[in-house]
Amino acid sequence: MKIVQPKSFFLRGGDQAVLLLHSFTSNTRDVKELGKFLNLHDFSCYAPVYEGHGLTPEELISTSPTEWWGSVEKGYHFLIKEGYAQIAVIGISLGGILALDVGKTFNVNGIVTMSVPYKKEMSSLKDRLIKYARAFKQFEGKDEKEISREVDELEKSSTPCLIHFKRYIDKTMKELDRINQPIRILYGELDESLYKESAHYIYNSVSTNNKSIHGYSNSEHLMTLGSDQKLIHEDILSFLKQLNW
Repeated sequence: MKIVQPKSFFLRGGDQAVLLLHSFTSNTRDVKELGKFLNLHDFSCYAPVYEGHGLTPEELISTSPTEWWGSVEKGYHFLIKEGYAQIAVIGISLGGILALDVGKTFNVNGIVTMSVPYKKEMSSLKDRLIKYARAFKQFEGKDEKEISREVDELEKSSTPCLIHFKRYIDKTMKELDRINQPIRILYGELDESLYKESAHYIYNSVSTNNKSIHGYSNSEHLMTLGSDQKLIHEDILSFLKQLNW
C-alpha cells in the first residue's frame, strides 16, 4: 500500500502566531486538532513536519535531531517572513523538547510543553522506533517474515541516530536555565511516571517566574489526541490569552 506523506499545515488567523511541534516518529496529526481549535480563536498556526518524519523508518533514522531542529527553525522563520512578530511555541514529546530549544534560541512570547522526557534510555528510544517500524511495514502490507528481517536490519543501523537523540535531550535539559519566557508544562497522569518527574524537573529548572504545571488524570502520552483533549485545548488557550503579546 502506498503511504501518503504527511504535510506541514498553516492556518492563517490574527496577528498572534503559534508554532506547533509534533512527537517522535509521528507527524502533524498530533497537533492538527489543537491548531484548528486555536485558529477558531483567531491564532495563526503553523506546524512543520520534521525532516525524515512521515516517511519510512529507514529514512527516519538517516536523519538526526540536527535535521529535525532545522525543520523547526525553518518553521519559525516561515512565521517571521509571513509578518508575525508575536509567536508562541507548543510541542508534545519530542516536539516539547524542540519547543524548549526554540524558547532558549528565539524571542518567543510563551512556551507550552506536553509529555516531555527529561531523560531517555537508548533501549526506550529503540523500542519506540521498532514499534513504529512494525506498524509502518504492516500498513505497507508486508508479511511477517519480511517485516522481521527489515526490523532486525533497522535495529542494527539505528544506533547513531538514537545516540544523537539521547544527547540532544541531555543537552536541552542542561540549558533550561536559559528559558525566561512564560511556560505552561503539561503531562498525563496515565503516562509513564517519568513524564511527571520530567514536568517537575523542567518547572524547577527554567529561569522564568511565570511558570505553571498541570497533570491530566485521563491522559496518556499523546495528550492532544486523548480524552482530555477539550480540557487541554481550553487550558492552552487560557495560557495564550494571558501572555504579554
